[in-house]
Amino acid sequence: MQRPARRVVIIGYPDAELLDIACTADVLDAANRLGAKPSYEIRLTTVDGHPVRCGSGLTLAAHLRLDQVEGGLDTLVVSGGAGHETAAADVRLLTHVRRLADTSRRVASVCTGATVLAAAGLLNGRRATTHWRYAALLAQNFPAVTVDPVPLFIKHGNVYTSAGVTSALDLTLALVEEDHGPTLAREAARELVTYLQRPGNQAQVSMYLAAPPPEHRVVRDLTAYVSEHLDADLTTMTLAEHAGISARQLSRLFDAHLDTTPSRYVRATRAAAAAQLLSTTELPLAAIARRCGFGSTETLRQAFLDHYDTPPSAYRRVHLRQAFV
Repeated sequence: MQRPARRVVIIGYPDAELLDIACTADVLDAANRLGAKPSYEIRLTTVDGHPVRCGSGLTLAAHLRLDQVEGGLDTLVVSGGAGHETAAADVRLLTHVRRLADTSRRVASVCTGATVLAAAGLLNGRRATTHWRYAALLAQNFPAVTVDPVPLFIKHGNVYTSAGVTSALDLTLALVEEDHGPTLAREAARELVTYLQRPGNQAQVSMYLAAPPPEHRVVRDLTAYVSEHLDADLTTMTLAEHAGISARQLSRLFDAHLDTTPSRYVRATRAAAAAQLLSTTELPLAAIARRCGFGSTETLRQAFLDHYDTPPSAYRRVHLRQAFV
């Protein structure tokens, strides 16, 4: 007897991010084409059943209105996008999100869709993530939520939140793996010509994808100096002397322009550089630790645990076998 399909409902709204919807739907569709049993029945819904005009200007047709969706879903997914704050203020939308979440096996958000889940009260007391650019705002507006801006996605109970845009691929592949095992998830990733696959605790922003260099000349010059001299003495006092200012002034500048301390910035930059070497070379850990200024493999290991919630050896095992296909 064929088992009933897993009912998946994606909620869209005006100015939703097209990729948030498409990445989720296409991963599940790939799993279906590769023989997922039970398969996924994917439906896009809106509050009024009208088409969704995405932030890109493209329009997607909705399958049905939210009030037509019966409970007992397998997965409820809330997309993100520029319209997330307006969506989070829509009482009708929040009412249906709560109603459907109560009887869904799992609930997920992509990118700023976490704002909607938070407004519905579904993230209270939970650890969650969102697009790195909006993490501080989410934490400020919803203090009952523990916002972690680093991971690609987080699972807390039966609620999943993911980072920006294409992290929907990583989250949905993880859901497929939960449902059907790693082989099908890998085949779906291969079908979509994407990574095989990034773990949730991978940082969504590295030193190579960070915001533009700070406008302040001293801070900009020092961050460049740090990146180019990772194995040098980069204490706050040394950096201050290099810039010709006091350590106190240096700390004030880093706080104002980078929202961190000099020592934390150095440690994070070294960890990001080590992550790059771990995923692209076969250098021994001791060599990577020296090259990145950690001094010992234990210091490297502790920094990795703090920044990526995984030891460097485990990070390498996952990332060295990842490749585009």
